Amino acid sequence: MAIGSLARRKATTILSSRYLYSTSKYSFSLSRNYSSGSDENDVVVIGGGPGGYVAAIKAAQLGLKTTCIEKRGTLGGTCLNVGCIPSKALLHSSHMYHEAQHSFASHGVKFSSVEVDLPAMMGQKDKAVANLTRGIEGLFKKNKVNYVKGYGKFLSPSEVSVDTVEGGNTVVKGKNIIIATGSDVKSLPGLTIDEKRIVSSTGALALTEVPKKLVVIGAGYIGLEMGSVWGRLGSEVTVVEFGPDIVPSMDGEVRKQFQRSLEKQKMKFILKTKVVSVETVGDGVKLTLEPAAGGDQTTLEADVVLVSAGRIPFTSGLGLDKIGVETDKAGRILVNERFATNVPGVHAIGDVIPGPMLAHKAEEDGVACVEFIAGKEGHVDYDLVPGVVYTHPEVASVGKTEEQVKALGVDYRVGKFPFLANSRAKAIDDAEGIVKVLAEKETDKILGVHIMSPNAGELIHEAVLALHYGASSEDIARTCHAHPTMSEALKEAAMATYDKPIHI
Repeated sequence: MAIGSLARRKATTILSSRYLYSTSKYSFSLSRNYSSGSDENDVVVIGGGPGGYVAAIKAAQLGLKTTCIEKRGTLGGTCLNVGCIPSKALLHSSHMYHEAQHSFASHGVKFSSVEVDLPAMMGQKDKAVANLTRGIEGLFKKNKVNYVKGYGKFLSPSEVSVDTVEGGNTVVKGKNIIIATGSDVKSLPGLTIDEKRIVSSTGALALTEVPKKLVVIGAGYIGLEMGSVWGRLGSEVTVVEFGPDIVPSMDGEVRKQFQRSLEKQKMKFILKTKVVSVETVGDGVKLTLEPAAGGDQTTLEADVVLVSAGRIPFTSGLGLDKIGVETDKAGRILVNERFATNVPGVHAIGDVIPGPMLAHKAEEDGVACVEFIAGKEGHVDYDLVPGVVYTHPEVASVGKTEEQVKALGVDYRVGKFPFLANSRAKAIDDAEGIVKVLAEKETDKILGVHIMSPNAGELIHEAVLALHYGASSEDIARTCHAHPTMSEALKEAAMATYDKPIHI
């Protein structure tokens, strides 16, 4: 019998903290008498982002008559149109430029000069977005999802009025309505985003020239990614953060290494600092700052300021008050474990409900919600939603941080392995980073994995699968990994957790 199997049997369910809400105050009635011959839909989805379009396709695949309403006029939501996808396109293009400037010569690739063609770079980004949005429309046609372009708002729990992008109006009826309207940029009091000098992440994806000085307000995922893009292209980037740390949800040890890496890339950080005001002055912007704990004010000048202070649920103008849908103080829609609101037949998924505002989390919500509607058993494990910062190096994580494990009072072991000792990383001369594995001491059950490396976002999914099936660190350590690969670093970190690594 494998030791790993024994470890799984011994492991307890000590670390469950899902985003599930009390079902006692919510009613949920499931109608299974679906009729394809009626004008009424079985499922109506308001919102065509990752959660909404995936829910619509899954509903159609389960044989439910489905309509998706999207106000933007193109599918994919914030993520595809002005978020995840265009930012990753610019991150890749800017990284190529940076590598050409700083790394190609050491690999024997030399040329006389290299320059940024920003219109071409933006064109590549826009091409990727257009191809993917058309692809989703093709999937709608393939799966027979009815697509209505317009702004939807509730007339009743079973009727949605849609002001179409063409200027007309139509009413869409449904037995079940899923709210999947996503989130919007969170601004700061007294600050006006003009998308020219003071920009949101949307504006930062469409700048027409490289700013000499860029100030980023907020040291979260989005701010660091967009700061990296423009820093690589030549901007002097300064990040102002109210809190004491960048990316506060990140494992502390990994965070420190990550910040040092960004600082080596000339990104500057001003932490524990409050932004008092931001105003345009001539062709630039002036920020007034003061210590978060209070003190003397200082000023900071920039060509462009990126406001990256988080996101808020987008629920305005939906008519939620009219039908009585309950929300919390943050404006998030309250749902039970079946994604049902307090109004029978009305459901909500993705960024409009509590939980991490991530596209892949919204997709999982969408599938599970529709499965419940269809009489099946959906499931999302919110403990195992991976997070990735797509800078270079990337940082990816799943499960608990060391700080969280300590707070739970769990006896644990830590295994670490640096990419400086990884053959593939050394071969490609890109060896900055580390893998960190946390495991319960008694059972060896993996509690969390944190990776900082090139393509960490691709490497993390072995860890996600391991946690999903309750694997031990020895399970990963005894799994044969191809050589030479970056993923061997995870194997070695797992070996360091329960025994000793070989290559360090």
